[in-house]
Amino acid sequence: MSAPQASSSSAPQQQPEDWKKQLNLPTKDTRPQTEDVTATKGNEFEDYFLKRELLMGIFEAGFERPSPIQEEAIPIALTGRDILARAKNGTGKTAAFIIPVLERVNPKIPKIQALLLVPTRELALQTSQVCKTLGKHTGAQVMVTTGGTTLRDDILRLGETVHILVGTPGRILDLAGKGIADLSQCPMFVMDEADKLLSPEFTPVIEQLLSFMPKERQVMLFSATFPLIVKDFKDKWMRKPYEINLMDELTLRGVTQYYAFLEERQKVHCLNTLFSKLQINQSIIFCNSTNRVELLAKKITELGYSCFYSHARMLQQHRNRVFHDFRNGVCRNLVCSDLLTRGIDIQAVNVVINFDFPKNAETYLHRIGRSGRYGHLGLAINLITYDDRFNLYRIEQELGTEIQPIPPVIDRSLYVAPGTEEEVKGAQEAAKAGQKVAVPAGVGGHGMQAPQVRGKDRSLPPLPLSSSSSSNPRHSSSTSSRLTRCLSSSSSLSSSTTARMRLGQARTARLSLPTSSSSTASSSSTASLSSTTSSSSRHSCSSRLRRWRRASSDERSATTRERR
Repeated sequence: MSAPQASSSSAPQQQPEDWKKQLNLPTKDTRPQTEDVTATKGNEFEDYFLKRELLMGIFEAGFERPSPIQEEAIPIALTGRDILARAKNGTGKTAAFIIPVLERVNPKIPKIQALLLVPTRELALQTSQVCKTLGKHTGAQVMVTTGGTTLRDDILRLGETVHILVGTPGRILDLAGKGIADLSQCPMFVMDEADKLLSPEFTPVIEQLLSFMPKERQVMLFSATFPLIVKDFKDKWMRKPYEINLMDELTLRGVTQYYAFLEERQKVHCLNTLFSKLQINQSIIFCNSTNRVELLAKKITELGYSCFYSHARMLQQHRNRVFHDFRNGVCRNLVCSDLLTRGIDIQAVNVVINFDFPKNAETYLHRIGRSGRYGHLGLAINLITYDDRFNLYRIEQELGTEIQPIPPVIDRSLYVAPGTEEEVKGAQEAAKAGQKVAVPAGVGGHGMQAPQVRGKDRSLPPLPLSSSSSSNPRHSSSTSSRLTRCLSSSSSLSSSTTARMRLGQARTARLSLPTSSSSTASSSSTASLSSTTSSSSRHSCSSRLRRWRRASSDERSATTRERR
């Protein structure tokens, strides 16, 4: 008797690839990418035998295939071996350690199983969000803790299940030292931006944290730069680490670098001209001090452009709000100190401006790495004064790169992806017609990539530029007066130039600056950004300043006589 035949009405067996069709995939990013992320071996995420729940989170986050650093780091990290990895900014280092951490975490064990250390609070928030996004289907519980927040909330949260702990060294050491965070069964220890974490200010804290962890642990270090101090840490705390170095060149290939040679008092005018001529999607403007950050943000706001600012002396809640709103595209321009030079990944940033030129090559490398993220195009413009000329030469030599003089016209194809303008225009027209459309990849929440127009692209008023934004009372009480003095001395324009800028006459046919103080009478007398003010202009400004001082002195004398 023949074997019974299978019923034809039985449900067909599910194919292995059917689960991919049910994923909620984001809009595909069609922007071109450089070899920094495309020079791969051709591997796929499925080749690493990751959990399906993790693969679902990876694909839904927009990842298609691993970048070079991910290809090198993920399979080694999955074996539990120590790793010392060096790769360029914006090439996928964060996912290179988060993916193996999520794979190795067991959600059924209610213990902290991975500790991720970062140097800044903003980077901690970003890293924890990436963990939650990639691991949303795995059941792993992620907690972030930083300084500037209440310890009570952290204590309550650690009373619940936490598998991955992300934070800054000081706060985590505080929690571990008080016995609140139990790291005795935490086998994975990761340091992002490891060169900063191994600086003299952090090294004692790191070593104390390691004493709370088991001896059989995996230590992974990731950064774009590794100073000599890393070797001492490696020899003392790591066991035959697998070293990855993908830094055949230091700077990103997609970032074009220019410098503009000018005087200090011309910087604001130069910045205004750049705003009006460049197709800025979002920009980050760096200053070397917190006072100058607030000063410049105030000046940009007065000129009519939307602007936020952030620095280390602000209240933590204000810093969090600025970071969140700027990341969501609420504002176009962010003025900040070196607080945001490390790890911050905002895809919509296509222009970085060094209003104050950095003092060392490491800071410069991390600053310009905020644009051109993940192999995309970016633009870095440096405002150079006479005192910065030696730093410019030294940084070029150390990084092995060339920073060129800024041309009269900057080619948009160097920092704007082809086809983006058409996509944005189509999205804007569809939005006007009431249709729901997806925002093109790499475009901020404002959905614009045209030259900025004063007063018309401010989606939200900027944070208050008053003294209340600072957490230091002594600093805050005199901030306004100091900013006023700075504005009237080193960083401000002459009164005639400021008036002309406010009338909207500063947009010239080329990227240019005034060459004399008489430019008020004739707006056509312009020069290249790389030109300096003539000696007659300086003599004219000095004579006007002397006359103003004499007039002020006469007024004070007359007032004194009247009082007597």
